[in-house]
This record gives sequence, C-alpha cells and structure tokens, in this order.
Amino acid sequence: MSIKESLIQKIKNKNARVAILGLGYVGLPLAVVFAEAGFRVTGIDPDSGKVDLLTKGRSYIPDVKTEVIEKLVKSRLLTATTDFSVLKEIDAVSICVPTPLRQTGDPDMSFIISATEELAKYMHKGMVVVLQSTTYPGTTRELLLPKLGTDGLKVGEDWFLAFSPERVDPGREDFTTKNTPKVMGGITEACGEVATAWYEQAIDVVHRVSSAEAAEMAKLLENTFRMINIGLVNELAMMCERLGVDVWEVIDAAATKPFGFMKFTPGPGLGGHCIPIDPLYLSWKMKSFNYNARFIELASEINTNMPRYVVERVMDALNDRSKALKGSKILVLGAAYKPDVDDVRESPALDVIGLLQQKGADVYYHDPYIPHIHHETDGWHMDSVADAMEAVKDADMVVIITNHKVYDYEEIVRTAKLVFDSRNATREVANDGGKVVRL
Repeated sequence: MSIKESLIQKIKNKNARVAILGLGYVGLPLAVVFAEAGFRVTGIDPDSGKVDLLTKGRSYIPDVKTEVIEKLVKSRLLTATTDFSVLKEIDAVSICVPTPLRQTGDPDMSFIISATEELAKYMHKGMVVVLQSTTYPGTTRELLLPKLGTDGLKVGEDWFLAFSPERVDPGREDFTTKNTPKVMGGITEACGEVATAWYEQAIDVVHRVSSAEAAEMAKLLENTFRMINIGLVNELAMMCERLGVDVWEVIDAAATKPFGFMKFTPGPGLGGHCIPIDPLYLSWKMKSFNYNARFIELASEINTNMPRYVVERVMDALNDRSKALKGSKILVLGAAYKPDVDDVRESPALDVIGLLQQKGADVYYHDPYIPHIHHETDGWHMDSVADAMEAVKDADMVVIITNHKVYDYEEIVRTAKLVFDSRNATREVANDGGKVVRL
C-alpha cells in the first residue's frame, strides 16, 4: 500500500492525528469541527493565554460555546499546547495564522513563515498539510513547498500539501465552519486527493479544484467581488447625497428586481479580517507582472475615504444647526467592524473616532461587545462609556457606526439631540423634527 493510500485509510478510520496551527477566529472553530467528527485534535498556538483557557475547557471566541470546548476537552478529543514538537506525532496539519497587511500595503507573511519554519522541524512521511490563511496566489507553492519539502521528502508521494481558503463569517449562525462549502486545491493531484479526503470527514461539502493557485485565487475573487460592489454603493451614496435622493430607497427599489441584481449597502468604511485586506494581496501580487488592478485600487480608494466622508457629513449636519464640530460632544455608537461581534479589526469606527478627535471634537463611544479600544498606530486609548442612554442624552450628536441589534433605536432617536446614521439603523423610526441625518 502506498503512503497516500495508507494515509487516506488512516483518515477515513479517524485514526489520523490532527493539529491546527493558530487558534483564532479560524483555527479554533476548525479544531472543534474536526474533534466533533471524531479526530484527536491538538491546537498549537504561541499564545499561552489561549492555551490555558482551552485546557480549562473555556472558549474565548463568541462563535464557539464554552460548553462545547469543555465537552471536547473532557473527552480528550481536543487538547492545546504552545509546544510545536508535538507535530512529530501528527498526521494532518492545518495552518490558520493571520496574514495582515503591512503599513506599506504589502502582505505580512511573518506569521505564515514562522509557523512553516516550526512545522518544517518535524516533517515526516505520511503527513498532509493544508494552508488556510488568506494570501496571494502562489504562496503555497512558492513559500511553503520549499520550506517543508526538505530531507528528501517528495511532495505528492511522501507528503501532501494543499490550500483551502477560510470562509469564516463571525457572528453567523446559519453558515458555520461545518456547513460552509470548502474549496481545496493541491500542489499535485495526489495532494488534492488526500487533503480532500481529510476535510470531507468533517466538512459537509468540499469543492476540489485543480491547483493550489486556483484555490488561492478563488478566495481573493470572493472578497474582491464584495469589496468592489461595496465601493460602488459607497460612491452611489455620495452621488445620491448631492442629488438630494435617498440612497437607501434607491437600493431597496433596485433590490426588488428578481434577477441580475445583488443587494449591497453603503457604510462608514470597510472592516474585518477579509474584505479590506484580501483584494490588496492580489493587487500587490499583480504589480510583479507590471499589471495595475484598477478596479481593486479604485474601490479601495473609495472605501478607505468613507470615514472621512462620514466626518464631513457630521460636520455639515452640526453646521446646519449653527454648531461647530470643534468642542462638540460626539458619541460614537458601535466600535466593532460589524453588528453583534466583539471584533474591531480594521473597523471604520477607529478611523471615524480618530478623525473626529483631530477636528477638535470631544469624542466618546459605546459598544456592548468592545469595552476598550487601543489604536496602536495613533497611540490613543478609550474605554466604552458605562451607560449608553445617559451618553446619548449628553451628546451634541450621536453617530451610529455599528448597528448592533441590542440598541433601542427608537429610544435613541427620541433622546438624542441629533443623530447621524451611517447604517440606516433608524429606518423604522419616525424622523420627527429632522433630527436624524442618514448616510
């Protein structure tokens, strides 16, 4: 029996030992899914705080329930460690580490490189490795393959390498790690076969493509599609404001068409770990081919400018009421990048707060999920106010950045002196006296 056949059999029998490198928003849910499928899973993360919590059976990610972690830890299907040496006993490895952008706009591959170098120390025959971290096309073949394919091990025969993009949407309950289809692309045909056989044991649908590059590109297409369409409706919002037309009414009207239209909505900017970042991987990569990704660059420019546009609209709304932004008390409602999550990565709220401060406003914020904000680049720190409604009453203007469901928007509008709504959260609320200004 070949190494490939032996490993596939081991996987199907659930005797393969699984390791997840990186236990964040992507890695921990994946570890849970494999453990619930019956695999013995070891999570590896250099953050001892995460490892300690998991060892005690506690979750630190809202999408993963503590009772689920507790059950899997007690059954010994899930363990966690900071020690990479356990990899010498592992058969299947998934790499789920962050891939942020540097300040210069190029991909920061340091987390992938670090994880790969640790893994390389313990590579052995009969191992399958899947990279899930979003990155530019060619990363799996150009970066991981040379580092892991040492000691005479031949990829596709002795060991197997593939790419499968993560598709995590924090806060969702309808589509989870288990029931969201996974794309899988191997370095070789055999690599794709082994990796697919592994993921099929835990994921409902695995869609196999011909290469790692095709899988890498598919992920970038998904989020580039969203980024560009959001850029389009953000520009539409600016055009509608000049034309005196309600952009939200226009979008709702267009969405009544049952074919040929997909509804996107404008907002104060892009946030999260995917849409603002992933398309720029592709744009950066294409520069090496002397190709300018014009759609991506233009959409990025529009979306990046939205926090500044919001601040301009806030300033105009105050001016219309004979009040200057400088010295005004501004309450920002919502700091998370999307509703009902505790994630501030790339959140436009940070930019809006910073810009308001630069204009001389007295800014404070409330978010039930985000007790503290620390802006590393600009060096400011802020705590969420304790009482949202008291802050609403005290503010000269309330700026809705994140439309959390827990907020009572009718009470907010009734209590506030003036509201700028960047999310159309107040759409069902009567705008008596014109105190609500919408994006």
